[in-house]
Amino acid sequence: MEAIILAAGYATRLRPLTDTIAKPLLPVGGRRMLDWILDRIDDVNDVDEIHVVTNARYAPSFEAWRTSDRVTIHDDGTTTNEDRLGAIGDIRFVIERGRIDDDLLVVAGDNLFDFNLGDFVDFWRSKGEASAVALYDVGDLELVKQLGVVDLDADDRVTRFVEKPEHPTSTLAATASYLYHRAHLPLIERYLTEGNSPDQPGRLVAWLHEQVPVYGYRFEGEWFDIGDKEQLLVADNRLRARAGLPQRAEYAPE
Repeated sequence: MEAIILAAGYATRLRPLTDTIAKPLLPVGGRRMLDWILDRIDDVNDVDEIHVVTNARYAPSFEAWRTSDRVTIHDDGTTTNEDRLGAIGDIRFVIERGRIDDDLLVVAGDNLFDFNLGDFVDFWRSKGEASAVALYDVGDLELVKQLGVVDLDADDRVTRFVEKPEHPTSTLAATASYLYHRAHLPLIERYLTEGNSPDQPGRLVAWLHEQVPVYGYRFEGEWFDIGDKEQLLVADNRLRARAGLPQRAEYAPE
């Protein structure tokens, strides 16, 4: 198995913080977001290589951060938010550049959680030739309208996936953690060739579950989807509290 961490966005909602620092390299709870994600990937014994995909603006910073020979940094060559490849475009880029022909774990670089990815992999393997998405029950029909909403059958197979629905039928939200069976990787190229959106990784799952079996893994604990300054401050203070650090009224990258 190989892993991809998606870190090629420009995080415009976090400017001016992200004018010079990539969002996944911002510290939360005294550590960079990527360091927390690597801890979770280390829960999976099968991962041979970790691919971090970024852009030309931030690539030197990621190279300076790289802490392990298992990690490869991929510069997708884009320089602005307007010419970015999009999350799904970046997955294809890394598959092609890294010549990946293996089962694939994909995690967004701003997706922080405390569940064990090894348990996610065990669940997925029990389903045979299938892909999977990690799900979190936000417990609020209003809140889930801002997320990707998933319906499951009795065997946890995805039966419906809708991005930001007006009338959600579930409070199960898709998080940006995915497992793709190696047999399904060619479908990513097909998805893009058909003219579907290259951005927002959940859109791929929304399309994929109608082609092949995709299952939803429900987890508990904490999950932070860091999209704006308010969410960044909440995540920072929650993890600072866990580390015994003082709370802050305003986020700072120090």
